Amino acid sequence: MSTKLKKVLITGANGFIGKNLNLYLTERKDIQLVSFTRDHPVSQLPELLRDVDFIFHLAGINRPQDPKDFTIGNADLTQALCNAVAAVAVATGKKIPVLCSSSIQANSDNPYGQSKRAAEEALRTLHRVQGVPIYVFRLHNVFGKWCKPNYNSVVATFCHNIARSLPIQITDPSSRVTLVYVDDVIERFIQLMDGADSSLDIDGFESVTPQYTANVGYLAEQITAFNNSRTTLVVERVGSGLVRALYSTYISYLPPERFSYDLPLYGDERGMFVEMLKTPDCGQFSFFTVLPSVTRGSHYHHTKTEKFLVLKGVARMRFRHMVTGETCEIAVSGNEPQVVDTIPGWAHDITNIGDSEVVVMIWANEVFDRQHPDCIPCQV
Repeated sequence: MSTKLKKVLITGANGFIGKNLNLYLTERKDIQLVSFTRDHPVSQLPELLRDVDFIFHLAGINRPQDPKDFTIGNADLTQALCNAVAAVAVATGKKIPVLCSSSIQANSDNPYGQSKRAAEEALRTLHRVQGVPIYVFRLHNVFGKWCKPNYNSVVATFCHNIARSLPIQITDPSSRVTLVYVDDVIERFIQLMDGADSSLDIDGFESVTPQYTANVGYLAEQITAFNNSRTTLVVERVGSGLVRALYSTYISYLPPERFSYDLPLYGDERGMFVEMLKTPDCGQFSFFTVLPSVTRGSHYHHTKTEKFLVLKGVARMRFRHMVTGETCEIAVSGNEPQVVDTIPGWAHDITNIGDSEVVVMIWANEVFDRQHPDCIPCQV
């Protein structure tokens, strides 16, 4: 049984939010996309609306050279879209839902804010007269991949400049901004397209969660820390919330020549050792090699513990209890993935018992401290 295609129009498809939305929707087999960009004349809207089932109205003007373009690109364009949707409703009875991305600047009494309010009112009139469902978002500062730097997002500007070792300017580090992440915006957009219930804020607008509030100074410090982590190897806590979103955004601004970076390598007659990543409070990841017939380790820890995973080659790990003298041997191979824990109070070593190099990935529960290594030499 074939899935019925839903035809979706995106205005402003080449903009920041439009690009992200377009990518998400192209991943779905039940969506047929139609785009309206600045290359299309407004007069083409009625034609583009043919058989459309949902409209994402993301097009707009926010920094024109001529203030009159605010009216043309925001109020007039939205009115033209509303007229086309109304014509469809009158001619066929089909009421095409319209989701519009407005701006918190619509509260401002300036040409931009006035044009955004006029666009919102055109949509409300469409809803009131024709019964067309509308979803109007007054979005806070949206950030994420593909947002234009030095334009309308402090996060985009900081990420772009810091990723390229360019200076940033901060007038007031304590100034607070409210932010929403583009993936959260897109998720909510698609939920409404798929029939989710509307959820209005106290001002009667659709909203996106979560929202984040942060000082400009904090944003600069956090993004700078992402950049510095390639040298310190200490990764920030990037697994959730605002820091996760900021980190993904920062990474997206790296130019191709900075996609990779070198790590310090320590080597001797036994093999090599490379630290890859360190965390603030969950240890570090490294890897080392062991040449044939070579033994590495030969020490014990009081508190530190590690996880060894042989990726390549064949090795033997030996253990001896420092008090009872009890011993243990474990054979490990890159062909049979197996994690071996090193246990506090047990001396341990690893010996390459094969004919080729052994490669071992290792996680330690604490970052190596050369002043207090908790690594006491001892033969097993």
